[in-house]
Amino acid sequence: MLDDLGFFKDALGPQPGPQEAFLSTVADIAIYGGAAGGGKTFGLLLEPIRHIDNPQFGAVIFRRDATQITNEGGLFDTSFQIYPEVYGSPKLSPFRSWVFPSGASITFNHLHNEKDILNWQGAQIALICYDELTHFTENQFWYMLSRNRSTCGVRPYIRATCNPDADSWVAQLIEWWIDQETGYPIPARSGVVRWFVKLDTKIHWADSSRELLLEHPGTSPKSFTFIAATLADNQKLLELDPNYKANLLAMNRVERERLLNGNWKIKPTAGSYFPSHCVNILSAVPTDVKIWVRKWDLAATEPSEVNPSPDSSASVLMGRRENGRFVIAHGTNIKKGAHVVREIIKNIAAQDRNNYGRRVIIALSIDPGQAGKEQAASLTTMLAGYRVTSVRETGPKETRAEPLSAQWQVGNVDLVEGPWVKDYLNEMESFPSPDAHDDYVDASSGAFLECISGADKQAAWRALST
Repeated sequence: MLDDLGFFKDALGPQPGPQEAFLSTVADIAIYGGAAGGGKTFGLLLEPIRHIDNPQFGAVIFRRDATQITNEGGLFDTSFQIYPEVYGSPKLSPFRSWVFPSGASITFNHLHNEKDILNWQGAQIALICYDELTHFTENQFWYMLSRNRSTCGVRPYIRATCNPDADSWVAQLIEWWIDQETGYPIPARSGVVRWFVKLDTKIHWADSSRELLLEHPGTSPKSFTFIAATLADNQKLLELDPNYKANLLAMNRVERERLLNGNWKIKPTAGSYFPSHCVNILSAVPTDVKIWVRKWDLAATEPSEVNPSPDSSASVLMGRRENGRFVIAHGTNIKKGAHVVREIIKNIAAQDRNNYGRRVIIALSIDPGQAGKEQAASLTTMLAGYRVTSVRETGPKETRAEPLSAQWQVGNVDLVEGPWVKDYLNEMESFPSPDAHDDYVDASSGAFLECISGADKQAAWRALST
């Protein structure tokens, strides 16, 4: 039996509050979310169900990257909680999709590169959905709006979800719904529908279509709304996974404000990730370290007149203690050519083994491309007899730094006193700054990820910030 929204009452339906408002709005374009855990993805997957009895209906749900569709617990996984209940049949080729008895379909696809929009030339998509709209470019969004058309009887419309990103074009798009002083959504404006026309690169807003038509005759205004939601609005998730809030609380201050509190104005500034006052200085190396990781962030450029301050080859030795704390026992920052760096790596490996035995794992970062693979293979051969792992690091530096930053800010990181500490703390506290080096940051972030779970778990930690 269907309710007024077109959902099966006994099986599926939105939670009261923002999710229901998202699925009830009549706006041509609606953006939902602004924090983690607000039921955004589930709400997005529910939206197409109202049209599945229309044999000509088709919806496309986009993620920026294809892997985000198929990841464990991602879009396609979650869709199995919904679409079988309304007799959908999953298809794996050529793209992940669901087909319903009427012939209606829901397809999952990606727009990884800017040029991928050209694959949709001539397409007619009645419903376009974006999961994490801030991951897409502004050009991708506006181009695909031209593909949002329909001859199936369904009025074309767009639905999207997102988390806060102060530097995103989406932040400007929804600024009327956000308090520009605090960064938090304005409760009284959540779900309020406004109208706009886009002329060249400028968006003109008004409270009604009539107002825009008087000001810009001959245009076709579209309605738009933003609906805010946070984890507190998703009672089902809180019941099923009561520890999820603890995961968000464990993040650094910037990401905690974004993902738990829905702050659209906060952004990383120097000192926001690794403030010096949060770490403890030890006079000696603790004796309860269970695992040691020596992480190298490699560069091979020497200072010159053309480039007097190149990136360094930086390394830290980090340990995980039995009490759950982390200790950084040594750091080094080298501005030398590749042949000198190789010798230093070999010598430090020998020193670490002499001081800490065979517990030390040497982790080498792999740069993209064949040259990076060959460098890692060469160094691994040189370090025969040592425990060596190679790590391919992808994604923004800030994202990779977040897990260590969270531990750092709660005072769970110690440094062993030494001549390297002053330079180390100066660089860590300057992150992220376009004018400062971040070689120690990269080495420390990589060492932490190896300490907690190994290279194969990096993706899981990166997923906590999305």
